[in-house]
Amino acid sequence: MWLEKSVPTGWDESRFPVGGPDDQALTIDDVKLPTDHANPLVRLLLSFWAPTTRTMRGWAMASVVVNAGIAVTGAGVRVTGSGLGCPTWPKCTPDSFLPAPHPEVSMISMFVEFGNRLLTFLVLAVGAVCVLAVLRMAPRRRSLLWLAALQPVGIVAQALWGGLVVSTMLNPFTVGMHFLISTGLIAACWMLYARSGEGDGPARRVVHRDLRRLGYALLAAVFALLVAGVVVSGTGPHSGDVMASRFDLDIEAVARLHADIVYIVVGLTFALLLALHVSKAPRPARRAALALLGVELAQGVIGYTQYFLAVPAVLVLLHVLGSTVVWIAALRVVTSLRERTPETVPAGHSPAEAAAAV
Repeated sequence: MWLEKSVPTGWDESRFPVGGPDDQALTIDDVKLPTDHANPLVRLLLSFWAPTTRTMRGWAMASVVVNAGIAVTGAGVRVTGSGLGCPTWPKCTPDSFLPAPHPEVSMISMFVEFGNRLLTFLVLAVGAVCVLAVLRMAPRRRSLLWLAALQPVGIVAQALWGGLVVSTMLNPFTVGMHFLISTGLIAACWMLYARSGEGDGPARRVVHRDLRRLGYALLAAVFALLVAGVVVSGTGPHSGDVMASRFDLDIEAVARLHADIVYIVVGLTFALLLALHVSKAPRPARRAALALLGVELAQGVIGYTQYFLAVPAVLVLLHVLGSTVVWIAALRVVTSLRERTPETVPAGHSPAEAAAAV
């Protein structure tokens, strides 16, 4: 015989429910992470104060973007002839940190150069947030800490090198090194992004060892391509200012050398892509190689177009953007050829992920 609950007349069951506890247990969908807060500002603060793997990777990717962005805007300063828009460093003019009328510099050039200097603070802020997020993770991962710490240290070094660029009147060597230091920072930021989604166990290759070696050879060739591009830029017409010096090289010869390295890079990429498909490598590795080949071909179109159109400033800027994208895509290929034991969610994990484990 089933017992039925007796409810008095006039009883409001919505206010005073009758019966035992609900049989349905909470699921992960019922648990709200701190980063799911309705207020976007609070959500932003919690993304690094109570970091999860997802938010940590988000900040690492933000650092990749801002470091690539300032490398491109730096090229924009050069192609607009604003390299000495602020003729002194760290002040913009001898008497002011802010742009001020100067008899030998146009205000437009001054604002362009000063705007690029201001972007340094944005890049530094993102780097500092990455360090804070790593420090707030529990358990703390030393492998991430040193990668994150490279960012503010490298950005400060870049700022000091920028002062050297100005003091040497845009010497092509110092200008070229300015860009190459940025590529090193982008590599550190990308490794932080990749490692944030992995564990700290030994790296395990997911392809044949020879394919992994081919990936490293490809990355080295891409870096050599960037160096050759810097030499071409230091020899070409866009010096950043009429007072800047140039490399005393034959522009035709260095442009041909640059093109030859392009052929090597594209050939290595195609060989790696073909080998990955033949060996039935994991899909992420194949997709990364295919994406790299795509951006290389697009970059080649831009490069040849700017060459035949006498190197217009807009295409030079697009070419620098393409160079940073090619570098990031090559880094993605290398990190897709290995994996590490993924992080679990043990007791004492980061505050946000511990909540999800309830």
